[in-house]
Formats: sequence, C-alpha cells, structure tokens
Amino acid sequence: MENWNLYATQFMAMVVEYTPKLLLAILLLLIGLSVSNRLSDWASRVMARRGVGDDIRPFLASMLNVLLKVLLIFSVAEIVGIKTTSFVAMLAAVGFAVGLALQGSLSNFAAGVLILIFRPYRTGDLIQVNDFIGNVMEIQILNTIIATPDNKTVIIPNAVPISGIITNLSARKYLRIDLQIAVAYTENFEKVQAILLDTLRTTPKVLETPAPFVGIEKFDTHNMIVAVRPYATVEDYWDVYFETHRRVKKALGENGIQMMYSQGGDLAAFAE
Repeated sequence: MENWNLYATQFMAMVVEYTPKLLLAILLLLIGLSVSNRLSDWASRVMARRGVGDDIRPFLASMLNVLLKVLLIFSVAEIVGIKTTSFVAMLAAVGFAVGLALQGSLSNFAAGVLILIFRPYRTGDLIQVNDFIGNVMEIQILNTIIATPDNKTVIIPNAVPISGIITNLSARKYLRIDLQIAVAYTENFEKVQAILLDTLRTTPKVLETPAPFVGIEKFDTHNMIVAVRPYATVEDYWDVYFETHRRVKKALGENGIQMMYSQGGDLAAFAE
C-alpha cells in the first residue's frame, strides 16, 4: 500500500511538473507549424517578385520550410526537457547510416541543387544528354525528365548531365540542320547548288536569316560531298529537318541530278 502511495505521489508530481511544459510545447508546435508554412509561402512570393525561376523557387521554399520545422522540433524538445545534445547525436548517427546507404541518391540530390542554381537547362528546353535528345518536362531533385521526339519519357539521374556534357539546343534562337548529299563528279555543281538553294528558300519554316548555305564539303573517292545547311527555330527543327530531306530528294530527282549511295561497302551511282 505504501508503494502505491509512493507511485501515486511521484505520478502527481510528474503531472504537475510536465503538464505545463507539455501544453506549452503543443501550443508552440501548432503555432510554429502555421508560422513556418506562412514564412515559406512569403519567401516564395518574394523570390517570384525578385525574378527567381519557377524551377528553383519551389525547391528553395520547401527547404526553408523543412529547416524551420527542424528548428521548431528542437525548440519543442527543449521545452519538454529532452536534451538536444543527445538528440543531435542520435540524428547524426542515423544520418550517417542513411548517407552510406544512399550515396548515389545523395550525389543526384547535390547535382539537382546545382542544376536548379546554375540552370544549364530549364523546363521546356530541348537538350541532349549522352544519346538522348528531348524537351525537359520536369527537373526533380534526383532526376531530370525529358520527352523525346518519338514520345518516350526518359528519366535521367541528375548526376549524369552534371558530370558529363550537356547540349542545350534551346540556348540559341535558332539551330542549323546539317545534311550531306553525295553527288557524282559528272554533275555541274553550280546547277546543283542553285536547285538546292531554291528548294531551301521555298521550304516552309526555313529561316531567311541566317541564309541557307549549300557548298562542297569535301571530295570523296567516287563523288563530291555537298553540304546543305538550312536554319530553323528550335520549335521548328524537326519539321524543317524531315521536310528538307523530302524536298531535296524530290528536287534533285525531278532535275535528273545523279546521286550516290553505298551498297555492300562499294559506292554505286543512280539517277532519280
């Protein structure tokens, strides 16, 4: 009976001691969560007014929100009576273990931060990473998602473009389409050039400035290699690419220009 009285006395003492702290901690937690959300929203609006891009603004706002909530948790722990030194040591140990298990993800995370800060490409840009070409659909913390011209979704870990070579095809206002045509030496180049230039000038979406170019790129063993180079905007690149091929082939065939093709390793001529 005496033990029960002792336990009851100790319990009541703990209730008297910790109830105000616990209530204060709960109140601080509720107010702090609301304030942290409001501060992150306010920071996002400020960054928008300052011209911070849509790619990086949500990330920075969410990081601020997480940081404020971590500080809030430490404050609440101090009020309740939890020693933050041991709490921090425990978090450090857990973080170290998680870091070892997620080394690849952490490198992608760091690369994602660099992409969002230095902006080698943005959402909507046409980029080439390794053998993949496509429009950037989304820049996530760990991955970059692109849509290829054949309507495939390619997910590229952010560490890949950061550690390799990125070709941002949207960084310039226009792109050059490079075609090579093998023409027999018996053909008059000035005639071929005039036909090709006229074809390029009448091809839809080919830019007038810079002007299309047609010239002899090199002389092969059996033919001359003619470079055909029209220009197009980034948005019209593929339309111009395929339409130029179609029209060039048609124009040369209608004018009886002899072209060359490779068959079984040997070059053979044919007239269209």
